Amino acid sequence: MNTRLESLRETGVGLTLTSIRGIMVACIEHDAPHLFTQAMTDGTKFKCSESFVRKYLRNTMGWSERRTTRAAQKLPANLDEILHEACLREAYVIRDHAIPAALRVNTDQTQTVYQQGTKTTWNKKGAKQVATTGLDEKRAFTLVPSISASGEWLGTQAIYQGKSAASCPSPSSKHYKDAIELGLRIKFSNTKTYWSTQQTMKELVNEIITPYLKKKKEELNLPTTHCSIWKIDCWSVHKSEEFLGWMKKTHPTIIVIFIPGRCTGVWQPLDVGIQRVLKQSIK
Repeated sequence: MNTRLESLRETGVGLTLTSIRGIMVACIEHDAPHLFTQAMTDGTKFKCSESFVRKYLRNTMGWSERRTTRAAQKLPANLDEILHEACLREAYVIRDHAIPAALRVNTDQTQTVYQQGTKTTWNKKGAKQVATTGLDEKRAFTLVPSISASGEWLGTQAIYQGKSAASCPSPSSKHYKDAIELGLRIKFSNTKTYWSTQQTMKELVNEIITPYLKKKKEELNLPTTHCSIWKIDCWSVHKSEEFLGWMKKTHPTIIVIFIPGRCTGVWQPLDVGIQRVLKQSIK
């Protein structure tokens, strides 16, 4: 394991605590899997925790970590006024169209990193020259979950960078079938990024949002013409004339409400209540 870590460091790969832990777990599972199942004298079993990894890197490898800082996103100066107006606007729509909680949906895309480009890496203590390749590169995909105000999970779209299905996880991958059965819809962006596009947004509406709303209207004995709310970020693709024009033409009963700019962290239900927990779970 030490040799593998040293080899990666020598090639200039940026090593984060998370990536190192993943490497260590893989090495143990391959070389000494019994360490995870064998009970110790006190009855507990070994866990490759972050605290264990830190101690191992410092005491055994003689490595230390260097950190950088970044300014936090600033909230608008008139935040209270903006949120008050947003609240009144949404309440007005709910009241005038009698929209129940089950028909109020929130969608929020989030970057999901599985190989982080970083300015922090583990290296020999006291090293003055620390060269790292791919400093700003990262491997990630976009996760687009949706929930209703009644607390129901609609399903999730995952978008991968690339121009064919070969860019996405293979159907033969472990638990692929389970993920599909749980409502995951896997897409390729057909661009050089992994962010949502006009096409993937339309597929999201057609394959996840609309079927859910149709099902709920039937359960609530509401007509198909009954309005619903779809709350999304104030983002260029979402606010584009092309997308909003398509929504009005093909889904006229869905009322689109935007999260005010720079207010995602305090007004976006998914971001505040779900995404943070989700990202920690993935990490």
